[in-house]
Amino acid sequence: MRAAVMHRPGDIRVEEVEKPSVRPGHALVRVAACGVCGSDIPRMLSKGAHVMPLICGHEFAGFVEALGSGVEGFSVGELVTVPPLIPCLKCDQCMRGHPSRCLDYDYFGSRRDGAYAEFVGVPATNLVKVPQTMDPTAASLVDPAAIAIHAIWQGELKAGQNAAVVGCGPIGLFAIQWMKLMGARNIVAIDIAEDKLEMARTAGATHTLLSGQPDADLPRCHLIVEAAGHPSAINQAVQLAGPGGHVVFIGIPTADVALTSKSFSHFLRQEVSLHGAWNSFSGPFPGDEWTAAIDKLATGALRWDFMITHDLPLEALPDMFQHFAEKKGAAKVVFRPS
Repeated sequence: MRAAVMHRPGDIRVEEVEKPSVRPGHALVRVAACGVCGSDIPRMLSKGAHVMPLICGHEFAGFVEALGSGVEGFSVGELVTVPPLIPCLKCDQCMRGHPSRCLDYDYFGSRRDGAYAEFVGVPATNLVKVPQTMDPTAASLVDPAAIAIHAIWQGELKAGQNAAVVGCGPIGLFAIQWMKLMGARNIVAIDIAEDKLEMARTAGATHTLLSGQPDADLPRCHLIVEAAGHPSAINQAVQLAGPGGHVVFIGIPTADVALTSKSFSHFLRQEVSLHGAWNSFSGPFPGDEWTAAIDKLATGALRWDFMITHDLPLEALPDMFQHFAEKKGAAKVVFRPS
C-alpha cells in the first residue's frame, strides 16, 4: 500500500510499504480521510516520534475492508471513525473512567503506525460506528470536536455566561461552536491571524481580537479555552477570566511557559481555577465526548466545511509539511489516502 513514512524529522516520503494483515480481534480499515493535527507538525518536522520510521496521522475515518476473527457487530463496507488512543483499560486511571490519563497506552500515529496510509489495522475496541450517510471528512473530525468538548467539560459553563477561546485553529473553532450550542451569551475569540478570526466569526464568536491588541473592552469570561500553547496566549487567557472563572489549557507549548506577575496576581486575587485537558476521552471508552461529537457533526449542528483549507491526495503530504515548515497559513488540512 501507499503511505507517507517519516524516516526522521523532516524526512517524509510517500512510498510502498507492507499492507497490514488482518489480525484476530482487529479490522482492516481503508482510510477515507485523515486530518492533520497541530501535534503532527512538530512531531514530523522537528521532535520525532517514539519509534521511527513511522506512519503518522491519527484523526481519521474510513471503511471496514476486512474483519479478523472474533470481531462482532461490524460489517465490511461500514463507515467507522477511530479513536486514536488505545488505552490499556487496566490501570488505575482507566478503571476510574479516565482513559485520557491512561498510564500504559498506545497511540496511532505517534507510538504505532497511523493513517497517512491507505489502510490501518484497528483493534475492535477502537472501531466506532457513525451514521452511514455521514460525510467521511466529518467522521475524521470527531477527535478534534471531542477534544474541544472534553476541554469545556473540565471547567464550568452555564447558559447566559460569557466564554472565550484563545487560538482559533480547528479545535478552537469547534470549542466556539460548542459554547454557542451551550448557550453562552458572549463568545470572545483571539488569534494572531485575521483569517482565523473570520472563521471564528463564522463559528459563532461575538467578539474577536488580534493577539497583542488591547483587550480592556472585551467582556471578562467565566470559561476560557486556551488552544494555542504560546506563552502570550496562556497569559492572555488567564487575564480574560472573570471572578471565579475557569481557564482550561489544551494548547501544547514547545518551550517553558511563565505566568507574568500580572497574570499570577489576577488568577490569585480573582480566585480563578486553572485546568489541564488532555485528549478527548472518558469512560466507558471512548466516552460521551465522542457520542456528542458524532451526533452534532452528523446533524450539521457542528459545522466543519468552512475550516477546510486544503483537501489533498496522500502524494501531496511531503510538500504540505514543507508548507508548514515555511510557516505558511492553513486551517484544517485533510488527506485522502484512498
